[in-house]
Amino acid sequence: MRLILFGPPGSGKGTQAKRLSERLGLAHISTGDILREAVRLGTPAGKLAESFVRDGKLVPDDLVNELVKERFSGTSRPDKFVLDGYPRTVAQAASLDQLLRQQFLALDVTVLLEVDDQEIIERIRHRWTCPKCKATYHTISKRPKKEGVCDECGSVLIQREDDKEATIRRRLEIYHQTHTPLMAHYEAQGLLRRVKGTGDIETIYTNIVKVLQSASPGH
Repeated sequence: MRLILFGPPGSGKGTQAKRLSERLGLAHISTGDILREAVRLGTPAGKLAESFVRDGKLVPDDLVNELVKERFSGTSRPDKFVLDGYPRTVAQAASLDQLLRQQFLALDVTVLLEVDDQEIIERIRHRWTCPKCKATYHTISKRPKKEGVCDECGSVLIQREDDKEATIRRRLEIYHQTHTPLMAHYEAQGLLRRVKGTGDIETIYTNIVKVLQSASPGH
């Protein structure tokens, strides 16, 4: 099984990608992980990406494509995988299409987790994080024992800039601008399937697996 998991920020795609990886024996390929690993190992693309990571800037398409290409080269290339966080643009998708053809690999399906913008905002804007141990809390679904204080280490909780409502709205706006043509790209190939990304984590996982089974019988 070879698939890409898409979804807006806060849709839970990282959580679901990890479950799919563990339960179906797929390599979990996250661009964030690839980036950090390439920088750590000092690969050619990793060295080029290091300054962008250090300065908190977006890594350019060409460089992200090169990092993914590195991951798929050599004897350690994955045969079965779930991609999470890549591609983000049509240009990246075209690069991935070419890369997979060169590796004689074909995607089985791409899955879009659909979650309304307002649901995403409610999920994220109530999230608070411990700056010390990185534990996360939610003022509705996972409250700390003492308001504003981390259960684990007693540090004062903060709300990350990414979790503030104005930032979430900007991120969603960018997401829709880039992902609408990206979804059209995969829909044109007959690869796109949509799964409702609301409800409990296990139910969403089950619905994803049903889609995978219908898209690729025998896997």
